[in-house]
Amino acid sequence: MSQLLHVNASPRGAASQSLAIAGAFLSAYKDRKPETKVDVLSVFDDGLPDFGTTAAAAKMAAFAGQEQTPEQVDVWGQARAVFDRFAAADEYVFNIPMWNAGVPYALKHWIDVVTQPGWVFGFDPVTGYNGLLTGRKAFVVYSSGVYTDGVPQEFGVDFRSTFFRDWLRFVGITDVTELHFDGNGMLADPAAALAAALTQAEEHAKTF
Repeated sequence: MSQLLHVNASPRGAASQSLAIAGAFLSAYKDRKPETKVDVLSVFDDGLPDFGTTAAAAKMAAFAGQEQTPEQVDVWGQARAVFDRFAAADEYVFNIPMWNAGVPYALKHWIDVVTQPGWVFGFDPVTGYNGLLTGRKAFVVYSSGVYTDGVPQEFGVDFRSTFFRDWLRFVGITDVTELHFDGNGMLADPAAALAAALTQAEEHAKTF
């Protein structure tokens, strides 16, 4: 049985437009693939482990092939549990609002927890990094209130999709479909635009 992980990076619940669009995609997807197991992870609500001094030391010990202390083993195990949930999926849905030109801090926290050597990437001193999560695909919903493609810099800059797109490539996920609902706070008819985005998401689900 295939498995899909939906990573919700918005804390706004029913008021979140990115979550609504992801929900439209998932509803149409489940109609077509009812046998797929769907796991939903909310990065704001699901209690991610801290990744501070002890975890950083555990990471460097793992990277260098050194023995970890008992404290490092414990925190490394907590991070591994988060990674295992990520790695268990064959397909992914992400909904990502823009925060201060980038991704929400809780999503960055999740990325920093799971992005570890030997888990999502390998390294060769000659050829460099290589992603280990190959053969998977992702559907990504991006939203923003003001920024949209082509606006002057005074209306925002997008470091969100460039960062996240590169991270997906880094871990080996290259089959990626994106839907942008940007500049939604500047629209003359936001309800009609959201309805169109929901329909677009449903169409993407038919071929995902």
